[in-house]
Amino acid sequence: MVSNTEWYRIFLHAAEESNLTKAAQKLHMTQPSVSYAMKQLEEMLGVALFERLPKGVRLTEEGRALYRHVRLAFEELGAAERHIHNLKQMHEGRLRIGANGAIIRDFLLPTLDAFHALYPQIRIQLSQDRSGSILERLKQGELDLGFVHLPIADDDIVVMTSRVSPYCAVVGTAFAKHAEQPVSAEQLARLPLLLLSPGSSTRNFIEQWFRSQGMEATADFELNSLEMLVEFAERGYGATFLPRAFIASRLASGALIELRTEIALPERHIGIAARKHGSLSIAADAFWRMLQA
Repeated sequence: MVSNTEWYRIFLHAAEESNLTKAAQKLHMTQPSVSYAMKQLEEMLGVALFERLPKGVRLTEEGRALYRHVRLAFEELGAAERHIHNLKQMHEGRLRIGANGAIIRDFLLPTLDAFHALYPQIRIQLSQDRSGSILERLKQGELDLGFVHLPIADDDIVVMTSRVSPYCAVVGTAFAKHAEQPVSAEQLARLPLLLLSPGSSTRNFIEQWFRSQGMEATADFELNSLEMLVEFAERGYGATFLPRAFIASRLASGALIELRTEIALPERHIGIAARKHGSLSIAADAFWRMLQA
């Protein structure tokens, strides 16, 4: 059955005005046009919707039944239009981001703070997780943007931009003598090593650096967060590897001491990723534009 939404809109006004002429005036139409539309609607539905009276019209039983549904439908349509308007004006909406701890604090928070101050009505949902899990959630449509360590090889993901995140080897004051001269990978491997749990991109990054120099990194402490690596390094349990920006204040205060390595740790890159064949929500697109500014 083919229907015409405009006929229902005219029907709604005619029913509420109980007069086709008044309905026509409200709709900025001619009375014959309103009469014709109602005739077409009645013919399409196969029922009479109005009883014609000397001074207007009155809904039939079938007309009253239709009116209840049409009124609700147009109320829903109006609500939908208002919702879309609010989304466009950034008065409603949500921003879903995934990132790990160091990325959140050092790269994400400054822009997120500015975004939250500018658009306080946008609901922000932030998930702290490993890069692999963030990529999977991106592909499932559960996140809008993911801040992940590069490189990644996934045909369903596009990296929209990247930033450099320098890493360094550090120890607490208990191992300060090892900072007196450059250390080799072999010398580092003989120290107690504090590393993230196996499977993390950061753990893989460090292990690859050791292997590039013919060494295997054996963790004495396997921890689940950079904060724990910092805590145990400061307490003198061994050497660890951390983003320089993440520990800048501790390096400045002397709580942590950077070790100069004979072969520098390679630059690490952080990518801002999204689904390759998806589209960003209005809120996510606004946040992405702020990141580029």
